Amino acid sequence: MADLVYPPVIGIVRALWKYLDLRFTFYGQGHIPAKGPAVLAMNHVGYLDFALAGTAFLPTGRLVRFMAKREIFDHPIAGPLMRGMKHISVDRNNGAPSFLAALKTLKKGEIVGVFPEATISQSFELKEMKSGVIRLAMESGAPILPMVIWGSQRIWSKKLPRNLSRSSIPVFISIGQLRYVQPGCDIDRELSALKEAMGQLLKQVQSDYPDPHKGARWAPARLGGSAPSLAELEALRESKRES
Repeated sequence: MADLVYPPVIGIVRALWKYLDLRFTFYGQGHIPAKGPAVLAMNHVGYLDFALAGTAFLPTGRLVRFMAKREIFDHPIAGPLMRGMKHISVDRNNGAPSFLAALKTLKKGEIVGVFPEATISQSFELKEMKSGVIRLAMESGAPILPMVIWGSQRIWSKKLPRNLSRSSIPVFISIGQLRYVQPGCDIDRELSALKEAMGQLLKQVQSDYPDPHKGARWAPARLGGSAPSLAELEALRESKRES
């Protein structure tokens, strides 16, 4: 069945990026497979990550079917668009149907986009990752395509003021080499290796990023930014559980 909704949405997104005057830098687009399935594993620092990630695939002509939380699909405007673009709804209380839907999509030879961290990282560091990304690859036979995004948190992210002005924000996107998961693999070991690979990509784009991180609320403490560290966020979560 032809994609009737995705192309016009892409046009709208491209117009938005032009309006915002985003400054894109892409690495590793040659790693995107020309055909066949792949599990796209991305970090998550801002609300626009899925649209920005999809932008990196436009030169290849390939469309990504993203796994996104059910609440987006429940929205009266976003919901029909998400379904029209054949994205995959995820119920965090019952993940089995979405896992099966993702497997079905991969079996069709498509690319499925996954945020292994599940939610936006307010520290802007890689958080603990869920094992579903490895299990999807293992059960489908599709390789994992690691990707990181940097700069999108400056546009719109959790606990930060939204910036939809023409600020010429640099957005860096890096795609790593395909990673193959063998049947019966050690899932924890593969997940750790994937996180390490994504961490290396993230450090590279942060190193190349043209705007200073020091003192910036959108930058991690490790780089001199004022975002809360992973340890601080965990301590805050613990205090809320105890209260």
